[in-house]
Amino acid sequence: MVMNRYIDHLKEQVSLLPTTPGVYQFLDSSGRVIYVGKAINLRRRVGSYFVDSKKHSAKVKVLVSKVVEIKHIDTPSENDALLLEN
Repeated sequence: MVMNRYIDHLKEQVSLLPTTPGVYQFLDSSGRVIYVGKAINLRRRVGSYFVDSKKHSAKVKVLVSKVVEIKHIDTPSENDALLLEN
């Protein structure tokens, strides 16, 4: 896994995410949104970024190394999450 000094904090945030649909945002150290994604199950999807996996692309590894904070927005459905992501 790419080193991220915030990894314990991020894993704690992931554990508190709901298992419902929604949109998530990854923020960097200056508070800028560096990635927006949607999920049917927020906890499972966001958590997948923070596990050691050889399947992660170089892009994902760099992204994860820059994440400092995770924000999310719950939605009633996957379709609503898709609309909100856009």
